[in-house]
Amino acid sequence: MPDQPSSADVVAARHREILELARHAGSVTVDDLAERLQVTPQTIRKDLNLLAKRSMLARVHGGAVVTSGVDNIAYDERRVVASGAKAAIGAAAAALIPNGASLFINIGTTTEAVAANLAHHRELMVITNNLNVVDLLNGHDSVELVMVGGRVRGSDRAVVGGLAVDFIRQFKVDFALIGASAIDPDGDLLDFDLDEVQVSQTIIRNARQVILVADSTKVDRPAPVRIGHLDDVDFFVTDHLIDRTLRDVCERSGTALIETDFGRG
Repeated sequence: MPDQPSSADVVAARHREILELARHAGSVTVDDLAERLQVTPQTIRKDLNLLAKRSMLARVHGGAVVTSGVDNIAYDERRVVASGAKAAIGAAAAALIPNGASLFINIGTTTEAVAANLAHHRELMVITNNLNVVDLLNGHDSVELVMVGGRVRGSDRAVVGGLAVDFIRQFKVDFALIGASAIDPDGDLLDFDLDEVQVSQTIIRNARQVILVADSTKVDRPAPVRIGHLDDVDFFVTDHLIDRTLRDVCERSGTALIETDFGRG
């Protein structure tokens, strides 16, 4: 008797079919999908909410529409996506930073969660292109803050561009705390903005150890610009990693995988 597919395989197959239908038609409705796939509307709503959380579709009333894959969602909206998971990741990543260390922190809502957990460290030197990190750590006597110079991007208060890259090249620090908008199952780290990626690449090159912080919604999400690969990363801190292929990539790359298990039953 052949093995029956697991419930996870059934869900994954249904998600692939939903995405294929959406990409062909541009949009899908709950009622039509429920009829086509022979499941309840409630199941379809859960599917669409999960796919929207991964930025593979955008939810609209009664269904979902295809996203472009070349634009990120707005920064204020990203703050509330997986906020509990990001807080747990922030605490776990901050625990990797010893007192007396120097570090880069780049732009991202998850890297900001790490910064929020560094206030009680002692004798830190923090270099950042993220004005939100400056707001979080300013006024703490035990943290020396260095703000990267250059053009400020108004949408998320990141400092990006050639001046920022040149500024970062002046330093060699103990740790780089970086985020990524997407992680491909082959281990590629991806983002949406070339200027931001160039800053992230420079940060990685000028740090002795690299800590990647990203929640599980970033896995297998589309984004067009390559930051680097898990080969470049010493620690990957996430909530949980279901993708077996990506786990294998971490092992082959020598990347230490740290899971907070936030949200698991």
